[in-house]
Amino acid sequence: MALKKNLVRYGILCAAILFTGLHGGITSAQTTPAPSPSLSTNSSQQLPSSVQSTTLDDTQANLIYGYQGVLVESADGKVVSAQSVDQPFNPASAIKLGTALVALQSFGPRHRFTTGFWTDGSLNKATGELQGNLYVTGRDPSFHFEHAVMVARQLNHLGIRKVTGNLIIAPGFTMNFGASARRSGETLYDTLDSTLRSSEATRAWTYERTSLGDQRSLQSTPGVAVMGEVGLGAAAPGARLLLTHKSSKLTDILKVLLCYSNNFMAERIGDSLGGTQSVARQLSVRLGVPAEEIQLASLSGLGVNRVTPRAMMKVLRGLRAELLKHKLSPSDIMPVAGIDPGTLEDRFTGPAWQGSVIAKTGTLIRTDGGASSLVGQMRTARGDVLLFVIMNQRGSVLRFRQNQDLLVMQIQNSRGGPKPFKYTPLILPMKLADTESITGTTSSAAEPIKTAGP
Repeated sequence: MALKKNLVRYGILCAAILFTGLHGGITSAQTTPAPSPSLSTNSSQQLPSSVQSTTLDDTQANLIYGYQGVLVESADGKVVSAQSVDQPFNPASAIKLGTALVALQSFGPRHRFTTGFWTDGSLNKATGELQGNLYVTGRDPSFHFEHAVMVARQLNHLGIRKVTGNLIIAPGFTMNFGASARRSGETLYDTLDSTLRSSEATRAWTYERTSLGDQRSLQSTPGVAVMGEVGLGAAAPGARLLLTHKSSKLTDILKVLLCYSNNFMAERIGDSLGGTQSVARQLSVRLGVPAEEIQLASLSGLGVNRVTPRAMMKVLRGLRAELLKHKLSPSDIMPVAGIDPGTLEDRFTGPAWQGSVIAKTGTLIRTDGGASSLVGQMRTARGDVLLFVIMNQRGSVLRFRQNQDLLVMQIQNSRGGPKPFKYTPLILPMKLADTESITGTTSSAAEPIKTAGP
């Protein structure tokens, strides 16, 4: 019923698969509607500069005003649909796919970000006092309340219940997706101490442990009280490593990042890769894309970025190839429409379409007069997997999204309808619960303590 309402809303019926009429290419914003792209079945067909469009006549179609670029290809590279493929568009958050690709290539899918806890003091085992400072180092983009409580528990296992000195935070440390190291340090200070811990932190810890079936951890309340103040600085020379907290695997972090389109996590990972321009250069060189086709101002998608649909298709293909190399699939890191929470939770929700699209959205309401993108893959009843890039700007973001969804559904209908990908969803917060702790040293003799379960 929901699907029927959507199709009627667009003024197009399920049977309306082939199109006639308007011309392709980038169109004038506000005064001219952005046409739909052509459907091509001839893989050797050379696309003209202005592609013949495919839509119903104006009395039936709900026209979308603004700029539009589209590229749809079969898995083996045959062009299915194309429009303005060499025109630069603002990809918005869809550029996070490029950040994810370079991260996987640079770090590997099993990479874990580390946070170190150090001291320049000594432990009085009789009193549980660490007589000295506690230093924190690391750049984990996913460190959160529940991880801080876990650190308190692991420090308790080492016999530490009180720190007589200060809590010194390295400038790169962040917590709860906050950019300020000092504020992150203050939040860590409170969260380590059970008497200062916020109700939000307690709920996060309880939810995670309960979801993992780890009732044992909830039988006691972890806590480490720091008597001194919060300061910023590096670990003291000669400081001894007490504990290393390791994040969930990179693939799990990317899954949460891309499903919720977390800007902070994208920028933090980008910083670890050398920054915006470094990532842009790596994409250009590794994918063989001219530098002018990937112009980035950020790695989260905020601001004015420029990418052509053809270049974005290469990013998507590069990401798929990198995942396949590690026996992974796009659904391991990208949102599955109508199933995963986040930006695609309420799109492609009809019973037939649910799970048939895996994609990354991009949305900027004001920048470039409104920009919206949808980049990913769809599956059809014939067994085809088609890759697509749809980019719009200078118009209504809501209307752009509706148009993107309709175009994907029309292509699926033209090939027998949609078919869901094989996918078993996992509660997304749990994707960041597969952490590890290593006590005492980072040497190979150290024994890791798995913290994801009992």
